[in-house]
Amino acid sequence: MFTGIVEELGTVRAVTPNASGARIEVSCDVVVADARLGDSIAVDGCCLTVVELGDGWWTADAQPESLARTTLGQLTPGARVNLERPLRLDDRLGGHLVQGHVDSVGTVVHRAPEGDGSVRFQIALDGGTGRYVVEKGSITFDGVSLTVTEVDDGDEAVRVGIAVIPHTLEVTTFGSRAVGDAVNVEVDVLAKYVERLFPPRRLS
Repeated sequence: MFTGIVEELGTVRAVTPNASGARIEVSCDVVVADARLGDSIAVDGCCLTVVELGDGWWTADAQPESLARTTLGQLTPGARVNLERPLRLDDRLGGHLVQGHVDSVGTVVHRAPEGDGSVRFQIALDGGTGRYVVEKGSITFDGVSLTVTEVDDGDEAVRVGIAVIPHTLEVTTFGSRAVGDAVNVEVDVLAKYVERLFPPRRLS
């Protein structure tokens, strides 16, 4: 379990295809400092397991499904990625409860700088995830916990608006996100549980 508060920007050092998908090697300082084999680390919102580690680097194996259903399959050496260690039970919950299980891949369709240094984005959602999003609710894009500022139920896709403050732009990949970029989407799991427990009923 994570919070969506990115601890560090890491750099992909290598992506090596293998029989079980691909092995991804990431260089970083903070999240690897106390890491052990078998630990979980979120990479752009995807929960991965540490299988090797050394001084300032670690690797994880990504299965074919993860590569196909997230942006992990698009990573190349030199790419910057958002990293977060799992939440401890005695930690502050600075964002919201994030599982590290990506629901779909969205697309940045609008980026507009604001006068205060923040940037407003619109992200089009795929995979039917739009029905779980509400204005002022929480959503995770590329492992970053964000507040929904608007929900536009378009004909082809639901567009979700977010406002990213200068600090978040500096310490996450959102500083370089542009129109057309793909982002990992994880909606609030509570919405999915509510749908499961209280399915729509047909009124007679």
